[in-house]
Amino acid sequence: MGFVTGRYNHKESSSEMIKRKILVITPISHLLNVEKILRSIPASKIVYLPDCEYIDFKKHSDSFAIFTNPNKSTIFLGKDNLKEFDTLKFICTASTGTVHIDKDFCKNKNINIISLTEERNVINKISSTAEHAFALMIASIRNIPEANNNVSEKNWDYEPFIGRQIDSLTIGVIGYGRLGTFFANYAESFGANVLVYDPYKSVIHTRIRQSLTLEELAISSDIISLHVHVTEETNQMINSEFLAYCKDSVLIINTSRGEVVNENHLINFLKKNKSAKYATDVLSNEVNDISKNPIMRYHKDHKNQITITPHIGGMTKEAQNLAFDHAAKLLKASIEKI
Repeated sequence: MGFVTGRYNHKESSSEMIKRKILVITPISHLLNVEKILRSIPASKIVYLPDCEYIDFKKHSDSFAIFTNPNKSTIFLGKDNLKEFDTLKFICTASTGTVHIDKDFCKNKNINIISLTEERNVINKISSTAEHAFALMIASIRNIPEANNNVSEKNWDYEPFIGRQIDSLTIGVIGYGRLGTFFANYAESFGANVLVYDPYKSVIHTRIRQSLTLEELAISSDIISLHVHVTEETNQMINSEFLAYCKDSVLIINTSRGEVVNENHLINFLKKNKSAKYATDVLSNEVNDISKNPIMRYHKDHKNQITITPHIGGMTKEAQNLAFDHAAKLLKASIEKI
């Protein structure tokens, strides 16, 4: 790759010493153009720490910019980890979500956050996360993980794994932005009865209905898929009050953020309703030790109720190249304006 790596000492010329350091804490070596874009930023030096731990991270408190992505980083970019980063001016995340960044802290420290949240011309081309949500749905209603595990134990019996057919189900979609719209259209094209809840969007579709309340959607839906950003309004919106309206066999799919779900409330619901399932690509506070996460702990002995993937929704070659390239270009443009 030709990067300067942060795990070793290198001799630097005096001209290199004054270059602005861009600390890359997410893997990009598998991508086509990101390194080239970052290297083209004037007067910059790239330090590549793709599997960054804090012991290495803190050695680069003289960084001018950080390039990251929440899917792979274990470093929460907030006060505790950034308190010595006095020269930091930019955090660039190749993602629409920013839960891995303390936005209030950055605002107070005049650190500019660059994300893809409003980059519609790029993110409207990326359907990978919606496709993954649909894949989780099919895998869950057809019991594919359990059936595969059973066959690996040299069994051959279909009866425990009888599933459901999509066109006989009502699928509720919470959030009708880019990804929610993709997912709703996929479900409708398979013949499902599709309900959408989004108080900020109007559904204009002859075969997709809009639900006026979350309760109405919960009562009617066999499957509920979450496609919302984390805000004060959506934080832990899937809680005991919401779950009380759900069917006892409901499948909930989460490819948004773990913080949208009150995970302890959900586990209590799953314990009481053995036919209910949760298929998720995200966990709350996932940048820290996930072994302590309640969903992970429950999953250990209840794999028939919970399917977990490691935040791979947007992790396709096509999506990563689009997202990471554009994020790198945004960072370059922002630095060049200085």
